[in-house]
Amino acid sequence: MKYLYVLLLSIVPLIEQRGAIPLGVIAYDLNPFLIFFVSLIGSIIPAPFIFLFFNKILNWMKTVKQFDKITNFIDKKVRKGAKKVEGYMEVGLITFVGIPLPTTGLWTGSAIAAFLGLDFKKSMACVFLGGVISATIITILSVLAPKMFGF
Repeated sequence: MKYLYVLLLSIVPLIEQRGAIPLGVIAYDLNPFLIFFVSLIGSIIPAPFIFLFFNKILNWMKTVKQFDKITNFIDKKVRKGAKKVEGYMEVGLITFVGIPLPTTGLWTGSAIAAFLGLDFKKSMACVFLGGVISATIITILSVLAPKMFGF
């Protein structure tokens, strides 16, 4: 059941692997290798849907006045991320997703790829590779941090 919580948490935007892996490794004391894979699977699940439907949904939301605040927020975040990725395309997308900081990750990376009109297969490969890098970093930190700080 705890693995299911990790999987579901890794699907949630903004939390993704950054919250799911420490939960599984530190709080639940589960196998770091299994948590790595469970979290990676969970975080990649929404990526193709985001890529395929992000622009359509955002454009529709822009036509509804009640969504102005949220669409402006999303638009601002995606444009900011797109500027970081645009010049480097695939390498930029991998790096953007791979660095586990707030507002980076598979959700934002998939949205940026869609916004920039990148190729679906290349984008999914880049987002997945970035997810592997991010999950590796977070898993290592989740294993080492408790030992370093005496938890």
